Amino acid sequence: MTTSTDTHNAEPAQLIDGAQLLDDVAATIGRYVILPSTSAHVAVVLWIAASHAVKAWNCAPRLVIRAPERRCGKSRLLDMVEGMCHRPLMTVNASPSAVYRSIGMAPSDPPTLLIDEADTIFGPKAGENEDLRGLLNAGHQRGRPALRYDAGTKNVEKIQTFAMAALAGIGAMPDTIEDRAAVIRMRRRAPGEQVAPYRVRRDGPELDELRQLLNQWLAPQVIELTKAAPDMPLEDRAADTWEPMIAVADLAGGHWPRAARKAAVALTSDRDAGDEGSTPTRLLADCRTAFQDADALPTAELLKRLHSDPEAPWATIGKAGLTAMRMGNLLRDFEVHSDTIRFPTGQAKGYYRSDFVDAWNRYCPEPKPAGGEAVPAVPASLSQVSPEEASASGTAQAVPRTQASLTLTSQNEAGTAGTPWVPRAVSADSTSGAA
Repeated sequence: MTTSTDTHNAEPAQLIDGAQLLDDVAATIGRYVILPSTSAHVAVVLWIAASHAVKAWNCAPRLVIRAPERRCGKSRLLDMVEGMCHRPLMTVNASPSAVYRSIGMAPSDPPTLLIDEADTIFGPKAGENEDLRGLLNAGHQRGRPALRYDAGTKNVEKIQTFAMAALAGIGAMPDTIEDRAAVIRMRRRAPGEQVAPYRVRRDGPELDELRQLLNQWLAPQVIELTKAAPDMPLEDRAADTWEPMIAVADLAGGHWPRAARKAAVALTSDRDAGDEGSTPTRLLADCRTAFQDADALPTAELLKRLHSDPEAPWATIGKAGLTAMRMGNLLRDFEVHSDTIRFPTGQAKGYYRSDFVDAWNRYCPEPKPAGGEAVPAVPASLSQVSPEEASASGTAQAVPRTQASLTLTSQNEAGTAGTPWVPRAVSADSTSGAA
């Protein structure tokens, strides 16, 4: 592990143009790394800046830098973060106890944890590492200490966990970590995309100068930032994660407030769209596809349709694939249960589409199309037929049920791949486009 402590020059915070400083940070990163989108670029800059006001935040956002293969620039981007964030603590292989102690040595001003090669810690061949995962999850929110019993003193010790953390690696991180993170999906440079080589001895001092300026600008603003309550385009944990970065953007002004909110929505939508979620949530979403236009399906027919999807895991779960009992157990927590339904072929155990509606809207809503109108997850109304007239599986008729209202709130705004950073000093049209 290596640590670094900020040094301070005499330049007062009020003389520092925050928006220009963030532009300078963005331009420096863009010199050495090509990020996948403008939204990703904005998120990295604001995350670095937010680390310098960690004392102000109730939640410490994580930054996940992931790539599908090697040579995608993830480690170089982590170099940029290390060079400009507050009190970086870099490691490629740390024990949970060492990380706990590093935070506990200065809980009022914790280091910024930087974990490279995180796939070796959380990957499929590395075991679960539940202690480190628990630390990173708990440390997202202030006031969630770890408890350890000291047999020598016979006392219970509280160890602080609150700290900002960035992780870089191949493949996805644990979903509990990505759910608390701004996720940056790196990719290899295309032919014609050029970056400057980065050398710590030669180029590090420039990054360190920007680190000092960020600290001089933000450290005196901690009290103001503690009281900040920015308008958030997100809800729940996503809002908690992005609030520090949007608060910094609002403090900077210029084009940054708008750019920050666009980045928050775009990256959160990208993360959710690429996340298959847990096994129960994946099953819930796949049931929507399997139902097609049917109002009810026999359990056997629903299982047959799930098994027939070659890209789904249901045909290979267990020796015989997904069974009726296991499907029922997975759906039970969503309050979706099978029922005895009269089909033209006779009574059979099955599922009503209407029983899924509320769970679909809550856990796997379909995104809005580009035009902004929500795509309904189910038809607006069901055919009004009697139980005796319910049609065979695969048709659009079934016993009508009370249907939940369709309120889809997810948004989807993809970033522009490979868009270079445009500094604030350029024309207004170009600036708004970059934001």
